[in-house]
Amino acid sequence: MVPPISGEPSPYGLLGGCIDVVTVTDPHELNGTDTLSLSCADSNPWQDCPDPLFPNPAAKIFDRPRTCTYEPITVYAGVTCSTFGLSFEEGQQRALEQLRLGEQRALEAFFMERVLCGYATGNNLTPAAGALSVPAGVGVLEGWLAANYGGQGVLHVPAGAAALLSSHRVTNWGDPPYTLAGNCVVIGAGYASNIGPADPGPGCVVAPSGETWLYITPPIRVRRDAPSLTTNDESLSVNTSTNDRYALAETTFVPETACCMAAAVRVVIC
Repeated sequence: MVPPISGEPSPYGLLGGCIDVVTVTDPHELNGTDTLSLSCADSNPWQDCPDPLFPNPAAKIFDRPRTCTYEPITVYAGVTCSTFGLSFEEGQQRALEQLRLGEQRALEAFFMERVLCGYATGNNLTPAAGALSVPAGVGVLEGWLAANYGGQGVLHVPAGAAALLSSHRVTNWGDPPYTLAGNCVVIGAGYASNIGPADPGPGCVVAPSGETWLYITPPIRVRRDAPSLTTNDESLSVNTSTNDRYALAETTFVPETACCMAAAVRVVIC
């Protein structure tokens, strides 16, 4: 029997070059986190000697930071085989490799359902007339981000729609890819559930056939721990009643977004 063929995770997913991924040293952070939003409010103009036709506001504006709360998600990979077909070391290695290749997609599916869709409630930018073209949809999202955040953000695109960004000249393909406006692009296999905010909310709905949801957010940070093996002793890996060997690898993530906000739009992909 020859060695198996190994692979690499998608380079542009939620754990790719767009995202600040932090391996935590304090395990308490993996229980979920709270943070105060940063740079998520407007700056305002002021003149010492204003034009009488355009006077200053009566008072300067002071904004309070918003508290954002983020949930954890644990992703696991399990492997089983007869003890005659798989050694303890092989099982451990296979579980870790399965987790390495699959963790990003599972995280993206969680992120779309529990973060993107929820934060975009009230910010569904799809017009009443229906889904937009890809360039128009990206433009609407980037306009919203510029008005509500002002800095570089992250465009979230299902893997099945990524090629349309290039064909419509929406992106500068690099490593990672960026839009022409300078927002980084996450291409997520886990976004295949294709859900977006119900209008009116709450809840999420699947896009109609021939359409997909795109999202935009401020910058993202993902906290994680190092992958670990639950079956880390050979005596724990064998079910003696069936003579089957098991291996289980796990890792926990806490995905965070600046300002805990997002916007969504439906675009036509046919």
